[in-house]
Parts: sequence; structure tokens; C-alpha cells
Amino acid sequence: MIAIIDYVAGNVASVANAVNTINTDYKITCNEIDLLNASKIIFPGVGEASSAMKKLHKLNLYSMLRICKKPLLGICLGMQLMAEYSKEGKVMGLGLFRGSTEMFDNTVTKVPHMGWNSIDIKKESKLLDGIKSGEKFYFANSYYLPLNDCTTSVTNHQIDFSASIENGNLFGVQFHPEKSGEAGLKILKNFIEL
Repeated sequence: MIAIIDYVAGNVASVANAVNTINTDYKITCNEIDLLNASKIIFPGVGEASSAMKKLHKLNLYSMLRICKKPLLGICLGMQLMAEYSKEGKVMGLGLFRGSTEMFDNTVTKVPHMGWNSIDIKKESKLLDGIKSGEKFYFANSYYLPLNDCTTSVTNHQIDFSASIENGNLFGVQFHPEKSGEAGLKILKNFIEL
């Protein structure tokens, strides 16, 4: 069973609908036991980083997510919270990926970065199996994770930033696969079938 974390940070229903389309058993939950019993965990998110982290602490999920060995997929804010630090609200993240999230420079480009944008695959990735460079995904973000050694694909909006990251069984996508048509469903299917 796939667990979708519900910590009142956005797009849980959209993610659940996409997972349902793939015909996979899932449970929407914020219960630590449910997460520990799941085969894989999806960590979605829309909203503001410091509020989301407060909610994770309140639900006693912060420590559990930091030590969990199950495959974990962070989506949008979920991916950003997997980093060490977010400049949005100046809050410590889960520390699962190195680096800090940064805000796009609104004097140079439109913020938020919203709409369809293509990715450029930089590294082989289980999550990107069957996806080609140039494939478009739906983004909605004001903050981003700079390129690092876990970056598997890149998108450009004023600057290049991490569109997807991977480290062992930890995965993150800055875009919204649940809103990205067939390519997005393929990403979710790849994760579910790991």
C-alpha cells in the first residue's frame, strides 16, 4: 500500500486521484503507524514551508520521516522540505538532501514560476525511466532547490534549478506529476513500481 501524507499542505486529493488512475492501493494519512506500514510514501505539498514544518512537528512526523528507510517521493513543497533548510520562513528542513531552497529573483523574472516547462535529464534515474529530455511538466513554485549532486533533471526559469532529485530510495520532483498528464502519471507509476 502507498501512503500519501496528509499534513494540511495542499494537493493531497489531486495526488490521490492520480494514484487511483494507476490502479494502486493507497491511504491518505497523517498517522505514523500507517506510514511505517506502507510500502512507499508520497509527500505532497503546496503552501508555505515554515507552516508545513510546524504541522509535521505537531503530527510527530518530523523524526519519523528523517529516519524512515522506505522509498519516499517529495512533490513540490514536499521535495523542498526534504532539503536541509528553506529560506521561505527561514526553517530547517528534514535534511534528506543537501542544500537550501532559494527564492526566484522577482526583479529578473516572474514569480511564481507557474505553468508548463520542460526538463533536461542530467543523470540516469529510476524515477525518470521512460521520460525523455524536453518532456514538459506542470510547475507552480516561488522557491527552488539549486543544482546539487542528487539532481537528476534540470529546468530553467531565470536560472537552472533542480526539477528532480534522487538519492538511494529518496526522490523529489519540483513539478506536479499529478497535474502533468501522461508524463506525470509515468513518474508516479515509476515510483510505485520501484
